[in-house]
Amino acid sequence: MTPQLILISFLAYTLLLFMITWITSRKAGNDAFYRGNKSSPWFVIAYGMIGASLSGVTFMSVPGWVKDTQFTYLMVVFGYFFGYLIIANVLMPMYYRLNLTSIYSYLEQRFGFWSYKTGAFFFILSRVIGASFRMFLVVNVLQVFIFDAWNIPFGFTVSMFILLIILYTLKGGIKTIIWTDTLQTTFMLGALVLTIVIIVKQLNIGFGEMFSNVINSDYSNVINTDWSSKRHFFKQFISGMFITIVMTGLDQEMMQKNLSCRNLKDAKKNMLTFSLILVFVNFLFLFLGAILLIYTNTKGIAMPARTDDLFSVISINYLGPVAGLVFVIGLISAAYPSADGALTSLTTSFCIDFLGLEKNNKLSEKQKINIRYYVHLGFALLLLLVIVVFRAINDRAVIDKLFTVAGYTYGPLLGLYTFGLFTKYGVKDRLVPAIAILSPIICYIISENSMKWFGSSIGFELLIYNGIITFIGLIIISKKKNELKTN
Repeated sequence: MTPQLILISFLAYTLLLFMITWITSRKAGNDAFYRGNKSSPWFVIAYGMIGASLSGVTFMSVPGWVKDTQFTYLMVVFGYFFGYLIIANVLMPMYYRLNLTSIYSYLEQRFGFWSYKTGAFFFILSRVIGASFRMFLVVNVLQVFIFDAWNIPFGFTVSMFILLIILYTLKGGIKTIIWTDTLQTTFMLGALVLTIVIIVKQLNIGFGEMFSNVINSDYSNVINTDWSSKRHFFKQFISGMFITIVMTGLDQEMMQKNLSCRNLKDAKKNMLTFSLILVFVNFLFLFLGAILLIYTNTKGIAMPARTDDLFSVISINYLGPVAGLVFVIGLISAAYPSADGALTSLTTSFCIDFLGLEKNNKLSEKQKINIRYYVHLGFALLLLLVIVVFRAINDRAVIDKLFTVAGYTYGPLLGLYTFGLFTKYGVKDRLVPAIAILSPIICYIISENSMKWFGSSIGFELLIYNGIITFIGLIIISKKKNELKTN
């Protein structure tokens, strides 16, 4: 597959996105950017959120991950499902009752100014890091398979990618993203299914035989019973549940889409439908990983140095031009939702949580839109910088790194919201930032010494420990019992 063909595919797909953007962003103001005018169809959001949740990380890393961890990731996915049930029945009713645009404004109502700013800051930190990791995957593939052949530097490649995202999200915001996500989910899932079909056809076996080969192979192991392992099934399940609660339920990007539904009933239908489909789609990605490994073993192909590269190397170099084209389009489809959603939610959070634009009656609507544009561009430049830095230091599977970082940065949010929802105590508000900073530091020390102290490695459950430490810290700085303002 030639670099020219990959580039043409990328440009054609981007042009299609801009057509949708032009249709959806006409006459779009701040309310359309932040809330989609509260008119988004729930089934469109549910379908589009599949692509936004999976992203380039799942598309690239999960298939390759099967080599080292088999299907044990499926226990995390089962945990995801129960996490979505908690979001639908605990968090979303509160967000709709309080009519929130930024979900972190709850912390101001519950605790005060510093708690509010702390929550918003940790979201921005988490989203900048997470979005940069995801975008790096895609841009790096484009660099390796297209632009390296033309001696174009990586910095230029990532700059062009971010510029395209700026252009189609700058005006329409969440209103545009709701619809572009549906397109991107369609192409991503299409690439997944077509790649499986192509591999099965090249191996000259039926789907039934391939399914049987995968199930009977070592790759299909789901349950890890070694308690000292990070992959112990119970640790994976509980971690998956809490990862979902914080990375969806306490994440402005994901909740901003849900809050654009017409009402709470629609938002719940969206969440439950999406969660069921997501379990099946994640299974398909693990299944793809297994058949990619079976294909490499059957054909005597050497494994790539990094498991993240398994899908791209096999699709582009060995499965023929059609499979290569399918992979590129699928990867681009998986990457755009991560980037556009992150940029929109970062802009929303900063404009509302730090600049207070929604409450500022001294500025005209046009002035607020202009300020929003500058914030949007500022975060785009920040993402550009982090992606370039990340490329220089990348040395491990991206999905593992993403969740490790999330364990440190989302943990304080978990502790804050848990304390707010399930206790009736206030806190000494000015001390909350110190608790939120100390908790990840303590977690890091525990994680680094877990084998020596406890004889067990800490995996994704680091997030839970982080939340517990934050919760304990809030108890220490709590004030006398008082009634919740939100009751």
